Formats: sequence, C-alpha cells, structure tokens
Amino acid sequence: MRNRKWLIKASKSAWRFLGWCFLLGCCTLLYAKLIEPNWIEVNSLQLTLPHLSSEFNGYRIVQISDIHRDRWMTPQRLRRIVRLVNRQKPDLVAITGDLITRHSSKLIASVGVPLAQLTPKDKTVAVLGNHDYENNTKAIIQVLAQSGVSLLSNDVYTLQRGNAMLHIAGVDDVGMGKARLDLVIQQLPSEGEAILLVHEPDFANTSAATERFDLQLSGHSHGGQVRLPFFKPLVLPPWGEQYYWGKYQVGNMLLYTNRGLGMTGLHLRLFARPEITVFTLVAPKF
Repeated sequence: MRNRKWLIKASKSAWRFLGWCFLLGCCTLLYAKLIEPNWIEVNSLQLTLPHLSSEFNGYRIVQISDIHRDRWMTPQRLRRIVRLVNRQKPDLVAITGDLITRHSSKLIASVGVPLAQLTPKDKTVAVLGNHDYENNTKAIIQVLAQSGVSLLSNDVYTLQRGNAMLHIAGVDDVGMGKARLDLVIQQLPSEGEAILLVHEPDFANTSAATERFDLQLSGHSHGGQVRLPFFKPLVLPPWGEQYYWGKYQVGNMLLYTNRGLGMTGLHLRLFARPEITVFTLVAPKF
C-alpha cells in the first residue's frame, strides 16, 4: 500500500515537472522567436588606439553587421535599424558584411533606399560577407554604390584632418577566398592610424601579425545566435569559431566581433541579442 501511494505521488511529481519543463520550453521558444530578435542592443565602447592622432580624438564609428535581408528582415525593420544608427550621430558607419541572406537576390534592390538614409558626417563604408557572394554580387555592389556606400574590396579609405590621417581598410571575404591583405598593405601609407574591416573575425590572427592595424571590426558569427549563458555556442561558422563575440586582444591589435542584426537558419536568437556598436576613438596622452 505504501509503495503504491509512493508511486502515485512520484508519478504526479514527474508529470508536474514535465509540465513545468514544457511551459518553460514554450516560453523560451516564444522569447527567442518574438522578443530577442527585435531587442537591439546599442553597445557603446571607448577605445584608445596607440597611433590615433589627436585630431581624431572622440571620432565615432558605428558598426552594423549581418543585416541578412530576407523575409524576416523586412524594409520596415531595416529602416528602424537606420534610425537607431543615425541617433548615435556617427562620424563614420562601418558595415561588416552579409547584407543579404544567401539565395535572396530578388531582395537586393530593397536594401538601397534604407542604406541611402544613413547620415554619418563623413562616410558609410562596407565589406562583403560570404552570403553576399552567394547572391548576385554585382547587383549588391551596384546598390551599395547607388546608396553612397563605399565598398572596401581589398581597399583603403583615408580620412584627413589637416596632416593627420585615419585609414579605414577593408579586406574582401575570407571564406570565399577573396581576401587580399597584401594589396591592402601595399596601399596603406606608413603614417596614420589604421583600422581593418573584415567579415570573418578569426582572420585577426593573420591581420594582427602584420602589426599595422590597431583595431579590427568583424561580424559573421552572430554571437552564436542561439546559446546558453556562460557556455560557448554549440554551432559557429568557419572563421568565426575562435573570436565569436565582443572584444579581444589579438597580439597588439584589438578585435571587436559584432553580433549582427539578422539571422540565418532557424530565425531565433537566445542570449545573443542583435547589436549596433558605437566606438568612440581616444587618442593616447603623451
């Protein structure tokens, strides 16, 4: 009799536990589907760069990455992102790849008008990512040009304040075999602070070894997109497995990996909120 009562009690407890687990799972799924993907974090950092001239002290770079225009990333969502970026009053906007989700060429034209509404004081610059190369890449390049965005395809964009220079370099997509860091280095003057944009963060091991860049800005990994707190994400893309989220020191170079704004695969985000990053550059005090 006692055993039967114990079994009934244990059975009820087990069903109650399973019920709570089911409820928690449903709530987590709804949160990851409906709330976190729309909960954009504007993350502000001050970075002291050792070769930054005083003329660029306080210079503001706003980074966005991995927009992934698709059926989820609608023009309305993209316009909201543009408004948030403009509120940060950027001197320069840096887009670090994957504007379009793979095989979404029909949506490329719809990116142009929102990007043209970015209002940095100086320029909007961009590099391409692996998804951009799995689309009509020529159409993407054309839309960027029409929107006033400078594409840094193994190229350098130089800002000047009097005799002081700030170089924004861009390496083409690493995973698609388009990166030509050697061409970038050839174009870089020996003087002036240099910042590198490259879609894949793990390229930092290569770029830091040149000792020419004090900062690399990347995206690609989405911060894992779906992860558990305190644990490394289970799924990360090639070239985004080592430096997948936030700020790192790689040799003498700082690296920042932005979590991106869009999604791929299952359109879920869990403990990896979409991100707009605002960098305020600080010149060293001598």
